[in-house]
Amino acid sequence: MTAHSGQQRTLVLASTSPFRHELLQRLGVAFATLAPDVDETRRPDESPEALVLRLSETKARAGAQQYPDALIIGSDQVAVCAGEVLGKPGNHAAACEQLRRLAGKEVNFLTGLCLYDASSDQARVELVPFRVLFRPLTDEQIDRYLRIEQPYNCAGSFKSEGLGISLFESMHGDDPNALIGLPLIRLTSWLNAAGITVP
Repeated sequence: MTAHSGQQRTLVLASTSPFRHELLQRLGVAFATLAPDVDETRRPDESPEALVLRLSETKARAGAQQYPDALIIGSDQVAVCAGEVLGKPGNHAAACEQLRRLAGKEVNFLTGLCLYDASSDQARVELVPFRVLFRPLTDEQIDRYLRIEQPYNCAGSFKSEGLGISLFESMHGDDPNALIGLPLIRLTSWLNAAGITVP
């Protein structure tokens, strides 16, 4: 990918997520990726909001050794329904159970975003929330959806950028990209402020 003529700084995405990689490509800026080695275990009594803010910054800072002069993007997301944090289901049975619990309910997706300037050791970190109301779903609909899309590595057991959109009654938030895992509207503002011109 070619960088914009004005791009001076190295930009790094601290994520192995193909979804975040695809989202960042939309901005047309050159970037490298790295796999942050971060323990994502939630601390005792840590709120979901605090968890995603901490992990997004920890992931971004994890890249500083490899890229000491770069701007590094970290992001983390959890889904919360009725006070319960939803993880990635991992398999079909767990995804069926998760979607049965979500059917007809509102789910809050909390995405932490961090832009870390490794050269100055400055980090911008914010929480970008997004709410989704699920339709009532039958077991047959859930099973059929999961067999088609197999979203077993996605918190909440769906891909909103794909057929998962059919599971929703409504969506509420400032940036639909936050739901997929990387809030591009906020990130674009930060990149422009840091000297990486988008568009």
